[in-house]
Amino acid sequence: MRGMVLVKDLGIIGYPIGYSMSSHMHNAAIHALGLDYTYVAMAVKPEDVKSVVIDFKTMKFRGFNVTIPHKIAIMKYLDELDQSAKVIGAVNTVVNDDGKMTGYNTDYIGFLAPLKNMEFSMHDKHALVLGAGGVARAVVWGLIGEKVKTITVIGRNMEKLNTIHNQFKEYFEIEIMDWNDAQYAERCKTADIIVNTTPLGMYPKFDDCPPIDWFCVNKNALVYDLIYNPKRTKFLDLAEKNGNPILNGENMLVEQGAAAFKMWTSQDAPIQVMHEALKGVK
Repeated sequence: MRGMVLVKDLGIIGYPIGYSMSSHMHNAAIHALGLDYTYVAMAVKPEDVKSVVIDFKTMKFRGFNVTIPHKIAIMKYLDELDQSAKVIGAVNTVVNDDGKMTGYNTDYIGFLAPLKNMEFSMHDKHALVLGAGGVARAVVWGLIGEKVKTITVIGRNMEKLNTIHNQFKEYFEIEIMDWNDAQYAERCKTADIIVNTTPLGMYPKFDDCPPIDWFCVNKNALVYDLIYNPKRTKFLDLAEKNGNPILNGENMLVEQGAAAFKMWTSQDAPIQVMHEALKGVK
């Protein structure tokens, strides 16, 4: 992206970026408040992340969101990290203050807000987290803050799983295991909340789904898929057929976005406007 003329004020970077709905909700919020900003989605390849940060420093970008697969990689190119970003080890929001790039993580705020709104208490509960990327780290940090009893993180990359274990061992003893571990099914039986943080099932790969034995899943467990495009994933369809209460990622998207919006503009985000902007978006 070096040498490109970028005239937008706010945005989101990721690769691919076609699934993102952030521009719809942020531009609606900007319009509702009459602010002089524009938010744009940008496809940025992993090898271009460093150059994009350098470019943004010299342009009028006030800030930007960061999504898959850059949430961890971008950290080394920023000037400063907020405490939450340091602990989580991932960044989803960047604020540009006169060329000083500071990374934040609002994902854990967005993750928790819908649960609190539905009065779902996680205190002393058993949590099962699917996936071991940047979003999983934010979820784990949120769960720790809510004083859950146990956290088990399931994934297919043991290096990432070990990183999560080591990242939080000062705060909580997280259990990690591979998708193929025989104990996975046992944890499904006792889980009070199951959170999918993987991109499996996200647009356009609607038929993908995290591996799980629904026969073993506690039917009272809340199944929370952080994917918001599509609004109903195959994972959630199967969970509902199993008799589980379900929750998708749209509320998390809006709430994490609202937190970032406040950082960039110093204005409270119009939450309802942002929700309305997502209706009908495919």
